[in-house]
Amino acid sequence: MTAETDHDITREPVAAHEPSPRSGSIALVLLVAAGLVAVAVGLMTLGRAQAQPYILGILAVLAMVGLFNLFAFAAGIIRFADRNLDDPIIARISDHSFDGLAVTDARGHVVYSNAAYLTLTGATGPQDVRPVERVFIGNPDVSEAVFRLLKAAREGKRQQEEVRISGQDGNQGRWLRMRVRPLGTGKREAKYAVWSIADITRDRERQEDVFQELQHAIEYLDHAPCGFFSVNPAGELAYVNATLANWLDYDLAEIGSGGLKLTDIVSGDGASLLTSIVAVPGEVKTEVFDIDLRMRTGKTMPVRLYHKLAFGADGAPGPSRTLVISRARDERSDPDRAAEVRFMRFFDHTPMAIATVDRGGNVVRANARYAKLGQALGLDSASKSIFRAVNSRDRHLLIAAINQAAEGQADIAPVEVALEGTKERWGQFFVTPVDAAENEAEAAIVHMLETTERRALENQINQSQKMETVGQLAGGIAHDFNNVLSAIMMANDFLLNAHKPTDPSFQDIMQIKQNATRAATLVRQLLAFSRRQTLRPQVLDLGDALSDLTMLLRRLIGEKVKLDLVHGRDLWPVKVDVSQFEQVIVNLAVNARDAMPDGGKLIIRTANVSTEDAGKLAYKGMPAADYVRIEVADTGTGIPADIRDKIFEPFFSTKEVGKGTGLGLSTVYGIVKQTGGFIYVDSEPGQGTSFHIFLPRHHAEPEVQVEQPAALVSAVNGAAKEATPAAEAKPRTDLTGQGTILLVEDEEGLRALNARGLRSRGYTVVEAENGVEAMEVLEEESGAIDLVVSDVVMPEMDGPTLLKAMRERNPDIKFIFVSGYAEDAFEKSLPEGQQFDFLPKPFTLSQLVAAVKETMTKAG
Repeated sequence: MTAETDHDITREPVAAHEPSPRSGSIALVLLVAAGLVAVAVGLMTLGRAQAQPYILGILAVLAMVGLFNLFAFAAGIIRFADRNLDDPIIARISDHSFDGLAVTDARGHVVYSNAAYLTLTGATGPQDVRPVERVFIGNPDVSEAVFRLLKAAREGKRQQEEVRISGQDGNQGRWLRMRVRPLGTGKREAKYAVWSIADITRDRERQEDVFQELQHAIEYLDHAPCGFFSVNPAGELAYVNATLANWLDYDLAEIGSGGLKLTDIVSGDGASLLTSIVAVPGEVKTEVFDIDLRMRTGKTMPVRLYHKLAFGADGAPGPSRTLVISRARDERSDPDRAAEVRFMRFFDHTPMAIATVDRGGNVVRANARYAKLGQALGLDSASKSIFRAVNSRDRHLLIAAINQAAEGQADIAPVEVALEGTKERWGQFFVTPVDAAENEAEAAIVHMLETTERRALENQINQSQKMETVGQLAGGIAHDFNNVLSAIMMANDFLLNAHKPTDPSFQDIMQIKQNATRAATLVRQLLAFSRRQTLRPQVLDLGDALSDLTMLLRRLIGEKVKLDLVHGRDLWPVKVDVSQFEQVIVNLAVNARDAMPDGGKLIIRTANVSTEDAGKLAYKGMPAADYVRIEVADTGTGIPADIRDKIFEPFFSTKEVGKGTGLGLSTVYGIVKQTGGFIYVDSEPGQGTSFHIFLPRHHAEPEVQVEQPAALVSAVNGAAKEATPAAEAKPRTDLTGQGTILLVEDEEGLRALNARGLRSRGYTVVEAENGVEAMEVLEEESGAIDLVVSDVVMPEMDGPTLLKAMRERNPDIKFIFVSGYAEDAFEKSLPEGQQFDFLPKPFTLSQLVAAVKETMTKAG
């Protein structure tokens, strides 16, 4: 089979079988018409009566013929001829087509073929035409493709294949495109298949030439003495040549797979320079940048980039084209170039944003950190004014500073202003004038350092110091009040013992007792805020603790508010004071109830917060660790932003006079902080409030048998009583006792009342005003003292010093401290290993004698 490059279109088209002549004829129609006319004339000569039977017979025959033709046409046996099929123009289009065309029937016989088909298949004439499968039989390169085409022809489908025919006798091979499709959509037409064969050798050769040229171009670009890369709008590296990949020690296959971004190969904030080019719709911009590229090993190399970027009609950037010139050799060969490289590294890698501006504040040049700042602030890329980075309310300050620099004024004071953007950010601007003789376009150099974190830390420290100061004041007030309340409550107990319930004065005395109890509650809240109360922490399951509080909370919040408890699964244990934790939840629930006067929903959720999750939270001051979170959320009125930072301060309240003490949330704050936890609030006016409490996870430690100080297990059940300090102790069968008690108290009135109460219960009481006097009494009485009840804060010698001195003389002497301060406030000043009991002020007479009897009967 010979390959021919040109089709011989002058050759007459032939068919495999000569088509039958057209079935219709004008002469036949005229002959039939003439016969009918002759018959009609002949019948007219016979007369009307004789001709009538013949006429009816002829009409019957014609009617039957017409009726038969109608049925034949309906059945498809007879069709009206389509004149388009006999159109010579349409016939010549197929006969003289450049592509070889052939039509085969259901048996695979060729019923039509054009001249090009004969030429491409090597047929000499219509008698030599063969179907495609017979033409290429025995050719292994084509047989599989022909098989697929035959299968498609039998199934009435379309199929296309491109095959290469090997040349013979040293002739070059050729490429053929073979197609097959059904002749039509009808059932009868679908039995015929149309085959087409086209010689595409020249097209293939042209494609191969283009591919070879492209391969050469890529090879030239890959091995050019400079680097090249392209970045798509998403910031991904679309192409990197082999030279740059070799410089950066990357594998080309890794880069081509889309595994690298621009930020992966650019050191520092240099990528921000490339992405901050001002967009101009329809223009192409070329910028020059001196930056450092980062190698795969982490090392850097100085380069100069010629960065070309085209923008669409809508201003959207397209893929960039960037030429990379290495400047690493310049550092070794040219001192001037090396100095320039060092300066650019300093300029771009400094932690401060630097820009030079003209008199109008337009940026002339800027480093990478400034470009990154502009992107972080969400500034429009078309904006070149440095004033756009500053909030409008502070913009005049920076304008004034740049105007001073433009006039040549030196020593311009730094300007700290709020930055533009959705979040609150602050920056400090340092403006320096530029010598007009050196550069007329630049008026000032502006250095900017972001101070957001510093200001937040300062605010946090100031708030912490304020709260600490208020806490110290509250603790001191609480101590003094406790002494006063102790005397009131002790004297009140004596009055109650002396008056019967039927006495007219008994109700007045009970009123004094109730008000003293209220005052003691306020003092306890002050101690909680100042974190100077005595806590008795224990390992607790918050889920169980909250479930126990459910009934109490429902009574507190009322029927209008719906309570919803959502417990987290497998909550970690925490170590808290149970009564204080309950007070926290109760206070928050009461506040939520007051914020929902028309009803609403109170939701209490618990969940574990892992160290990883805690690190992702935006709460300031809380280190990453394992926590258990308690969220108390309501659907109330919310807290305005201007008072949100004051809600934890003592005596701050938004309620009407007489309806709140202002100590509820401050008590919550103090208890949570003293427990080692954190509390934060999220609130929007009209959308409710959520308090988030984070308590540290308790990790169980191996039990060590260490003798605990008596203060941690005694103090007349101080932890239980502290929730209601003025409440009477549980009735005891016998609170009387015997022994000598040394009572040390610097306030004479309180000391007298305490001594009177102890003597009334059968004890011998020796009084001392301070620690020095108590030591003298101890020497005089020698071993007659069974118990020492001493205040903590006293002049000349305080309680801890007195304990240490007495234990040196008598190691077995028993001790009870009484104080308006918390036990933790002075426990650190005690020698290690000392045992003592603790009774917090204010206390009632029954609590005092109960503590004394319990300590006296305790084994030494």
